[in-house]
Amino acid sequence: MHGFSYKNGSLFCEDVELSALAEEHGTPLYVYSAGTIVDHYRRLDKALDGVDHEVAYAVKANSNLSVLRLLANDGAGFDIVSGGELFRVIKAGGDPAHCTFAGVGKTREEIVYALEQGIYSFNVESEEELRYLNEVAGELGMIAPAAVRVNPNVDAKTHKYISTGKSENKFGVDFTAIEELYERASKELPNIKLRGLQMHIGSQLTSIAPFVEAVEKVKPLVLALKEKHGIEFWSIGGGIGIIYKESLDSASVDWWENQPLEERPLTIARYGEELVPRLKGMGLKILLEPGRLIVGNAGVLLTKCLYEKRGSAKTFKIVDAGMNDLIRPALYEGHHEIVPLSEPPTGERFKVDVVGPICESGDFFCQ
Repeated sequence: MHGFSYKNGSLFCEDVELSALAEEHGTPLYVYSAGTIVDHYRRLDKALDGVDHEVAYAVKANSNLSVLRLLANDGAGFDIVSGGELFRVIKAGGDPAHCTFAGVGKTREEIVYALEQGIYSFNVESEEELRYLNEVAGELGMIAPAAVRVNPNVDAKTHKYISTGKSENKFGVDFTAIEELYERASKELPNIKLRGLQMHIGSQLTSIAPFVEAVEKVKPLVLALKEKHGIEFWSIGGGIGIIYKESLDSASVDWWENQPLEERPLTIARYGEELVPRLKGMGLKILLEPGRLIVGNAGVLLTKCLYEKRGSAKTFKIVDAGMNDLIRPALYEGHHEIVPLSEPPTGERFKVDVVGPICESGDFFCQ
C-alpha cells in the first residue's frame, strides 16, 4: 500500500501533484509519502501485538533526516550500521537508548561514540569484535551492552548479494558456536553485558517460510541463553520484501487480496499471524529491524528526459538522474517501475532503454 496514484491524468503523492514539485524544485528530485511511511510502521507494530516488542527502523534503508524524524516522533527505535547513522538519528530526535548498532566493521571511533551516547546494544558479528568491544569499554571505564549475531544457516532464497543467514555469508557467528562464546564472554570479558541475541537472514524475502524456519531453529538457543545468562531481548531482524513490479497497482488493499493464493505477496498481517504465536511466552523483548518494508515504496525519484537517441540496435531515453541517485538497477539489476507524471494514452508502445548521464554503460534504470 502506498500514497501514489493518478488523479485527473496527473500523478500525485497523497494530495500533492508531482509535476508541480518538479517544476518548483527541479530534477532529479526525491519525494516521499509521509502517510505511507507512518502507515507501514504502525501496521507492523500492530501486527506484533501480543508480544513485548520494538520496531527498530533500519536506517540504511533511507537516512533522510525528515524520514528519521517522522519515525522518531511515532516512537520507533533504530537499527544503525555506522557512527554517522547514529549521529543522524540523534539529530532527527531519535533516542540512542532505542538504537542497536549492527555491522561487521565497526571502528574504534564509532564504538566510543556509541558508548558515550548510551545506545541500547551493539550487535556483534564475531568473537574478535566482542573482545575488542570489551577492550574499548574497559579503557573508558564503561560496560558495553552487546548481543552476538547468530548465523542460523537458513537459506532466505533471495538475491545472493542480500542473503545474510547462510554459513558462507560474512555475517554472524555460527549457530553451533554461540553457547560456548557466551560462556567464555561471561567469564573473560568483564566490560561486556550480554543483553540479547540477534539474527537477520536476508532482505527482500517474499515467503514466510524462511522466517518461520529461522525462528523455530533459533528459539531453543535463545531460551537457553536466557536461562544461563539472563539475556533480555531477541532481535529477529528484518527482511520482509516489497512489490517492485506493478507497484502503482499495489496501492489498494484490494490488489493484495485479489492475487492468486500461490502468487500473493507476503503481507504484514501474515508475518504477524505466523510469528506471534511462536514468540509468545518467552519472557523476552522481541526486536524487529525493518527497512525496505517501511520506505521502499514510499518514495519516487522524479527525473526529466533530456534526449531521445535512436541507435541501430536500441532507442535510448537519456534522463537527468543517474546511478548515483539510484544504484539498485546498476548494482544488481534491481527492478523499479518507471511511469510518466501524466497518465499515458493508450496506443502503440515502444521498447527503450532508460539511461542516465554518467559515463559508464552500467548507468541505466531499465534495459
